[in-house]
Amino acid sequence: MRHIFLALSVAVLGLSTSLMANDWPQWQGLNRDAVSQESGLMKTWPSGGPELAWRVTELGGGDSTPSIADGRIFGMSNRGEDEVVWALSEKDGKELWVTKLGAAYQQDMPQSKEGPGSTPTVDGKLLYVMGMAGNVACLNVEDGELVWQRDLKEDFGGTIPRWSYRESPLIDGDKVIFTPGGNKATIVALDKQTGKTLWQTKTHEEAAQPEAAPMREEPPRGEGRGRGRRGFGRGGPRPDAAYASAIAIDFEGQRQYLQLTAKALVSVSAEDGQLLWTYDRPANGMGINCSTPIYQDGLVFAASAYGNGGGAVKLNKADDGSIEAEEVYFTSNMQNHHGGMIVVDGCLYGANGGNGGGFLACLDYQTGDVLWRERSAQKGALAMADGLLYLRTEDGTVLLIEPNKEEYVEKGRFEQPDRTDSPAWAHPVIANGKLYIRDHDLLLCYDIAAK
Repeated sequence: MRHIFLALSVAVLGLSTSLMANDWPQWQGLNRDAVSQESGLMKTWPSGGPELAWRVTELGGGDSTPSIADGRIFGMSNRGEDEVVWALSEKDGKELWVTKLGAAYQQDMPQSKEGPGSTPTVDGKLLYVMGMAGNVACLNVEDGELVWQRDLKEDFGGTIPRWSYRESPLIDGDKVIFTPGGNKATIVALDKQTGKTLWQTKTHEEAAQPEAAPMREEPPRGEGRGRGRRGFGRGGPRPDAAYASAIAIDFEGQRQYLQLTAKALVSVSAEDGQLLWTYDRPANGMGINCSTPIYQDGLVFAASAYGNGGGAVKLNKADDGSIEAEEVYFTSNMQNHHGGMIVVDGCLYGANGGNGGGFLACLDYQTGDVLWRERSAQKGALAMADGLLYLRTEDGTVLLIEPNKEEYVEKGRFEQPDRTDSPAWAHPVIANGKLYIRDHDLLLCYDIAAK
């Protein structure tokens, strides 16, 4: 089986080489593709699921998916009036340190208002985080001491999205990448050691537009078709930033960063931030674009929900040296809300559906044709390890699935205990023989190593 991290088209990110191969040091794992590097895991689960190794509570509110590196687990929460970053022992979940990032941001929208949704990024002895209001910071891994802080709103004219900033920092070489999405810069690169601005770029020119109408809290299914730009707020500046996290790729000898903004899938040069190309169809009309783009097997793919779908483009280098993105297909059968997608052996797996629910679908990655859909595998977030898919549904059910282009093959499921009333939006994490499931205040650690 060809795993995603072996694809020649995907560039390995510039994280510290001191990380263990089976760690999960950032959003969607070592290579930012939701695939764990380890083997030797259970191929089926017993009734009731794998054994619970330990559990911890009192983490605080938030959908921040944990990251894991060098024996530590990192995450973010709101605790009372504070937004905090914390570190736990990978061995038993004991809290090692907690650092206040700033005041807890009071989000207007009710969904996911409990706390931050960003995943901390580990790079050697340093840790990078993004708060809900755009307060970004670098901390020491050992003790949580703040090294530097910047404010995306104050420093770059960033406009806070309606559901707040939820991007997870991208480390690439000496740079850390963020998406302020304001009137000065859509994307910025900072020196990861000092926080100094290296470059900033605006990927869209803001045209004169009438004031935005108030946004409903739960847009109905099907709303958001077309290119009208509703739903950015109740008047005032409209953000370019959405809720997705960027990836780094190499094409024809050029390093570039891909990000799904509120308006389009965009690519900028890693060297100077110059806009290279855009593709707007994966961005829905609501500007609620959450899933990380994919670059594999010669195609770039991005998707969103709210009546939209996903599109694949092939990159071509023109005679003048510019890069063109040629659409290969667009499909309404992969309206991925925020659970992410994974490509395995030419098949694209992901949940198809938005606020009204949905279920797992398998598409041919090269054509967009639907291979199968499974209603018993409800909408949720995906990860992969040792050749199997892990689906954590929004209602809390956790499934183990064998990738298969012909049919849906389930290898086990269990119900997460002590579920909160909120949708289960934190993604599953697999690291060093363990499966981690976060539910706001609670973190569960399951032993999934083969016995």
